[in-house]
Amino acid sequence: MSELLAPAGNYEALIAAISNGADAIYLGMNKFGARAYASNFDMNTLKEAVQYAHLRKVKIYVTLNTILFEDELEEMKQRIDQLYEANVDGIIIQDLAAFHYVTSTYPDLEAHCSTQMGIDDLEGTLLFKELKASRVVLSREVDINTIKEIKKIAKIPLEIFIHGALCVSYSGNCLMSGLIGYRSGNRGRCVGSCRKPYTLYENNKEIASDIYILSMKDLNTIDYINDLKHIDSLKIEGRMKEPAYVANVVKTYRNALDNTLVPAEKILLNKTFNRTFTKGYIFFEDKKNITNILKPNNFGYPIGKIVNKTKIGYEINLNQKLNQNDIIRIDHKNNDINLTVAKLYDAKGNYIHSSTTSCFIAIKEELSIGDIVYKTKDIEFYSSIEKTYPKEYRRFPLVLEVYAYTNQKLCVNASCENHHIYYESEEQLATAKSIPTSEIQFQQQFDRLKDSVYQLSSLSYQSDNVFIPAKLINEARRSIVKQMNEERLNRNKIGKAMQKPIQKITFPKSSPVLAVYATTKDQYDAALGCGIKIIYTNDNTIRRNNTIYPDKSGPLLVGGYGGIYAYRNKNEITSDFSLNVVNSKAVHLLHSLNVNRVTLSYEMNKKNIADLIEAYKKENDGYPNLEMIVYGHAHLLYTKYCPLKKLNLCKTCKTKSYFIEDEYGRFPILSHEDCTTTILNGKILNLIDELNEIENIQVFRLQFTTESKEETTQIIKKYQNKLIQKNKTNFFNKETDTRGHYNKEIL
Repeated sequence: MSELLAPAGNYEALIAAISNGADAIYLGMNKFGARAYASNFDMNTLKEAVQYAHLRKVKIYVTLNTILFEDELEEMKQRIDQLYEANVDGIIIQDLAAFHYVTSTYPDLEAHCSTQMGIDDLEGTLLFKELKASRVVLSREVDINTIKEIKKIAKIPLEIFIHGALCVSYSGNCLMSGLIGYRSGNRGRCVGSCRKPYTLYENNKEIASDIYILSMKDLNTIDYINDLKHIDSLKIEGRMKEPAYVANVVKTYRNALDNTLVPAEKILLNKTFNRTFTKGYIFFEDKKNITNILKPNNFGYPIGKIVNKTKIGYEINLNQKLNQNDIIRIDHKNNDINLTVAKLYDAKGNYIHSSTTSCFIAIKEELSIGDIVYKTKDIEFYSSIEKTYPKEYRRFPLVLEVYAYTNQKLCVNASCENHHIYYESEEQLATAKSIPTSEIQFQQQFDRLKDSVYQLSSLSYQSDNVFIPAKLINEARRSIVKQMNEERLNRNKIGKAMQKPIQKITFPKSSPVLAVYATTKDQYDAALGCGIKIIYTNDNTIRRNNTIYPDKSGPLLVGGYGGIYAYRNKNEITSDFSLNVVNSKAVHLLHSLNVNRVTLSYEMNKKNIADLIEAYKKENDGYPNLEMIVYGHAHLLYTKYCPLKKLNLCKTCKTKSYFIEDEYGRFPILSHEDCTTTILNGKILNLIDELNEIENIQVFRLQFTTESKEETTQIIKKYQNKLIQKNKTNFFNKETDTRGHYNKEIL
């Protein structure tokens, strides 16, 4: 049976999830988690959470799934040490430095590869199996057939998302929040750029305004649960959601997994937060239907429409029940009117508590006949779901062997599953003056286990003419529960493993050279004409000295871990910026996997870069082989979704130019042959003026996307002259250019 994995943004949500049948909980701490704005847990509440969960045979996984800068690595290690001592079951990880520390230090602590690692294929899964991962959380873009094939061949536990919010960016790797607002999604501080309204332009002409063109619907796979039962772990998204949401979704999927869900109950998922639903890429959703461009937050569900206006107020013709204190929204000319229903009236103007057919509400806003009314919070349903916690979802069988003889101490052997404890009273038992204590009397007194996780399963009672005071039985019960809890919480831990000396990997120090990424044939020709020796092309092959390698037999630019696994022993590999490398440990691990050159993340500033190189040099007695993107429209996000298809513009994506715009600027849409999309930063990363102060970077990359052949040639020549002459230049245009994170700290 699959593990049902639930989110907990706070302690109440954890209790709600466990009370409704979650097998495991994932939660975050106050640092290094990808939901920095959730309430999260401190070390004290985490320890309480672990004990609460483990007594109920529920596992706890902690998210440590942000990228980690060099000056955070020691704190990261201390945090992992603390988590190990707190007895958590596993850690969900994005950064290679944290991954390596867990797998090399704590053999009995599970290391889960976060979905933000972008693992979406068999090869990437096999790589991390080799690196001692305990579990791989696959990208949400992977379809069910591929998941089955990976599981069949890789034979490593897999985890997939089955419900909740979706990132429009592939596997959650989004630079939009960081490069625009300096709050990084890879650092857990996403500002939700995809949930904002944008205006869409075609060839500089506005064709749609104020549409949420990047806002994904919520994933809902309840109709496909039988196809998912072979997956090791089924994950619900929602660490930012309220406890009632967690309780509702967990309860519904628990019943579905246990084959006790009545089909009509699937509709209950509409009664807590949703942006309308999609079956997701996992079940081959049409890219046209995976977003809700009308509204980015709680959509609710329709319950009626406005049919009349009277002196009482607006009349609502209902198809579902409406209660006083429900929260509704009314869609009026594509503008939302949200309100709590303070009072309801009947046709005579009498105050009523609820209605299932027709009612009147008095509001000051102007409405129109035909406006649809949606319910976003059902007060009755919330009241019922909140009664499901705290509760014991199940109790554990307690087996007792009782020995009660006069002039001897009360002795009890207690067992629960594979755990055993022995209890002995402090005082001796006396002879009964009239009627001795019977087995039934003992059982009735001992059966008061409602405040524990146990239930009395069987009782063996051996005694003579003995009297056992009720007080003594109660003391025995409390002591046995306490001892059994301690026994069941006790974990035999291996402890820290011996750290092996690292294999030192160094590269010769050399003067930097320019490389060019060419999206178009014109850009490629321009790079050749300027004498560029390293040219990356759209098929991720690297042309060196104009040598063309057939069938990817030459150097490769690799953007995912699967490519590293597939080509590491065949080709010279350069890893791309999409691996989000920001520290020396990650660089070293990639070099040890035969990655020749490592491209640094866009989200590094000059201090981060200097810290990384210095730490690598100190650890390895030499330099890493690094590449850095110093020019180009940064890739804010890459998505499997096609926003142009959403607006029926499929046939024009290659002949016309498109961009979206908000108050921060314009963002070009780059459509690919496979109908995937890249959203580019409208401003151009331009570090030409800083080039000579950046030391120990072997390759500076110019990333061309929308530039013409002439523009490409001009830009290359400027950078070539800068490297040769090392002169002071003034090629930075404040209107069109940005230095990205280079001079700023990202949160």
